Amino acid sequence: MQELLLLIIAYLLGSIPTSVWVSKHFFGIDIRDYGSGNAGATNTFRVLGQKWGIFVMAVDIAKGAAAGLLVFTLQKYASHDTLQRTNLMIGLGLAAVLGHIFPIFANFKGGKGVATLFGAIIALQPAVAGCCVGVFLLVLYLTRFVSLSSIFSGIAFAVLILFIFNDNSTFYRIFSIAVALMLVLTHQKNINRLLKGTENKVPILKFRDKRKRRKRKNTDE
Repeated sequence: MQELLLLIIAYLLGSIPTSVWVSKHFFGIDIRDYGSGNAGATNTFRVLGQKWGIFVMAVDIAKGAAAGLLVFTLQKYASHDTLQRTNLMIGLGLAAVLGHIFPIFANFKGGKGVATLFGAIIALQPAVAGCCVGVFLLVLYLTRFVSLSSIFSGIAFAVLILFIFNDNSTFYRIFSIAVALMLVLTHQKNINRLLKGTENKVPILKFRDKRKRRKRKNTDE
């Protein structure tokens, strides 16, 4: 019964529609009517700018982390690092992601849940989360495609759990595979746009592109 209550709380935490509330309160719009139509950090970067994109991403990550850490409110899980605690943390993280995708506070129309999922992984296993961040930032630096960065970091997560950290929790191993598949499936439209060359890049690292254009221009001259 206590575990069920925590799962409900985790879902409600995930349901906090950060980008929707920010866009309505500070800009008088519903971000879901602009850009990709998603209520997530990437669309916030695209529509509202870098400052608000970072804020929304930070809060969405915090939602997932807070949901996972709810496990420590129960004494039987807080005192020992058990397989049951790992499984419950995964369940709480998934509940938060479900809340982000289908938020009760925003007519069940949310984002893709990548940032919230990442927050849950931070709570569950910070070392793995750090490795995934490294993969995400590397791909982002090379391509400036958030969608591609998310997909690669999801695949990296599965590889880390299955082969490098080699976690002994069957549920965790299945969860890692599910995460990788989920990120690929939820980014199908992005993958199609990537293949067509029409995917939008995030407005960061523009200095690098300008520098490349200047070098190319100097070479041509």
